[in-house]
Amino acid sequence: MTDAKNPPIRRVITGHDANGIAKVIRDDFATNAKPPRSGNNVSTLVWCTDATPTDIAIGENAEDMGARILGTAPPPNGTRFTVIDFPAGSPGTMHRTETLDYVLVLAGEIEMDMDQSTVKLKAGDILIQRGTNHAWVNRSDKPARVAFVLIDGKPLGLGHPVTGTASPG
Repeated sequence: MTDAKNPPIRRVITGHDANGIAKVIRDDFATNAKPPRSGNNVSTLVWCTDATPTDIAIGENAEDMGARILGTAPPPNGTRFTVIDFPAGSPGTMHRTETLDYVLVLAGEIEMDMDQSTVKLKAGDILIQRGTNHAWVNRSDKPARVAFVLIDGKPLGLGHPVTGTASPG
């Protein structure tokens, strides 16, 4: 989903040709975007992995791991790299995943509400989210674009975490 508010996300994927020479094997735009539900966030899957260590075999015909259909959590023992566009005034939904999340605010401002606290992040800020209950809320009057890398983690045994089969957002 791309428009003036949500510009396309360019992906450049590297690999090796049959002779082991490093090269770009894909240079395109991420197209696996979940359309907003009643004015909510647009979530675009950029890439994922389904194992650690992940397969980086030589060859130019690697699967487009950004084309897979995933829920909120990454595949077991894998990762999920997503960019989410949060419109101005976007409310959040409290949830928790059994993941370690690397979060980078690319544009705008976003707030992460937790059980009893809130942290405000702006473009350039990085947050490491370690399986906590949280909600992403854009209380500003401008859209925010945030990159997330979710890494499958060991279960904490707390509450009811979101699994890989749930809808993303």
